[in-house]
Formats: sequence, structure tokens, C-alpha cells
Amino acid sequence: MAEHELERTKLIQGYLAVLATLAMWACFSLVSRLGGKSALTFYDIIALRLGTASAILLPFVLLLSGAQVGNVIRDGRLWLLAILGNLIYCLFVYHGFKFAPAAHGAILLSGLQPFLISSIIWLIDKRRPNRIRGIGLFFIAVGITCTAMPYFSDGSAESLLGDGLILIASISWAIYSVLAARWGYPAWTLTCAVALFSAALYLPVYLLWLPKQLSTVPFATILIQCFFQGVVATILAMLAYIKAVSILGPERPAAILALVPIVTGFVAVPLLDEALTVWLLLGLLFVSFGSFVASRYGSAPVRR
Repeated sequence: MAEHELERTKLIQGYLAVLATLAMWACFSLVSRLGGKSALTFYDIIALRLGTASAILLPFVLLLSGAQVGNVIRDGRLWLLAILGNLIYCLFVYHGFKFAPAAHGAILLSGLQPFLISSIIWLIDKRRPNRIRGIGLFFIAVGITCTAMPYFSDGSAESLLGDGLILIASISWAIYSVLAARWGYPAWTLTCAVALFSAALYLPVYLLWLPKQLSTVPFATILIQCFFQGVVATILAMLAYIKAVSILGPERPAAILALVPIVTGFVAVPLLDEALTVWLLLGLLFVSFGSFVASRYGSAPVRR
């Protein structure tokens, strides 16, 4: 009985972490698209994200002993995760949001994750999804196909470019998710390492060579991007996501987070004045239904 209660408590914690991540990821697409529509370059947004997160996290790292810091710095796997989960991801996703609508980004970032993660796990472990989860993945595929239908009639080259860039970011995130779950780093260690290592690699290059437009936008725009990208997306969402993956494995959270598109799609209509076409609405509904089925019957065990 005690073991059953422990598992139930763990499950509750895992799903609460997923729900928190879902809310923050939905906001991520909206705020990122807002930044993409501004005069800020995508290089600026990455710098604001990494600079803010580093300023918050660095004092905590300085409290650690030199030996602890040295062990983390020498861990090549953490550097790889930083490159996959922050550098490559950010470079492509923020560039993509310069061209793609928020709903498209949400579908490609969250709606596609169950496919990508299941595919990566199959390639690594040769473990296929069960039949009912496969049905959920099928409905997600139908939803993504519906979303792509306008490209056959009036889709723009810019929007297609944006979707392609975001797709690359989504693949990078899926690889990061699987590796982070397999290697099992504590959430706080991984969050600090991913943010600080990425900042160490990126910020010097940005300051010395990359184009900047910070002086051309209102200070409020910079504050919004600093707070959301640097605090919410980089620290809070990362901690919640890693917590969920550590308990539920990478597949179930990915399926639940496929609900992000429907939240983003509906909010983007009044907030960003984006069109909610019939195809997009069908895509959002199919992706959301498929994510529910895939999550409800996910095969990943609870991590203890």
C-alpha cells in the first residue's frame, strides 16, 4: 500500500509539472512571436534570454565548491545538452518566429514532439509505441497535415521558411529531451549548466560580431522578453519540464504538451491578430485529441 501511495504521489507531481510546463510553453510561442514581430533581431532575443538567466543563476553557482563546479564544467554531456537544448534550439526557433505564426510554431514545437521522441527512442532502444498510443500519434499526424494544407493554395514562402526553422528547433529539443531523461541529471544542475554554458558560448560572439537592434524598441519590449525568455522559459519551464520527464519519462510529457497548440492558437487570435482558419482549427483539434490519447495510454514507466 505504501509503495502504491508513493507511486500515486509521484504521478501527481509529474502531471502537475507537465501542466505548469504546458502553460509556460503556450506563452512561449506567443511571446516569441511577439518578439519576432518587433524590430529586435533573433540574436537580440537569444542574448536577452541567456543574459537574464545567467544573471539570476550565477550567484547560486558561486555558492558551490570549486570541486563541484569543476566536475560540472568537465562533463561533456552537459555541454552537449546545452548546445542541443539552448543554442541550436534558440537560434532556429527565434529565427523561425520572425516568419511563422504563433500557432504554427506551437504545433511544430509541441504537437510534433510525440512523433520525434517516439522515433528517437525507437532508434536508440528499438522500443515501439503501443497500439493505442500509435492511434494517438495518427490523430496528431492528421492535425499537422490539416495545418499544412493552406500551403498548397496560398502559403507564403516566408511562412514556410519559418516553419522549417522551427521544425529543426523541434528536432533538436526532442534529442535533448531523450538524452536528458537517459542521463538523469538533477533538474537544478541541468538548468544551471544549460543556461550558463550556452551563455558562455553565445554572448561573447553576440557582443563582438552579431547585429543588434536593442536601441530601436521600447524598453517595455525588452523587459517582457527578458522576463519571459530569461526567467520563465529558461529557468521555470526548464525546471518543470525536467521534473516531469524525470518522473514520467520523455513520452508522456511530450504527448500532454501536444495540447499547447490549441491553447496557443486560440489565444493568438485576439492577442496577435492571427487568423483562425478552418484548416488551422481542425489541426488544433486533431492534435489536441491525439495528444490526449497518446498521453492517456503512454507506455513509459514512472521513474522513481
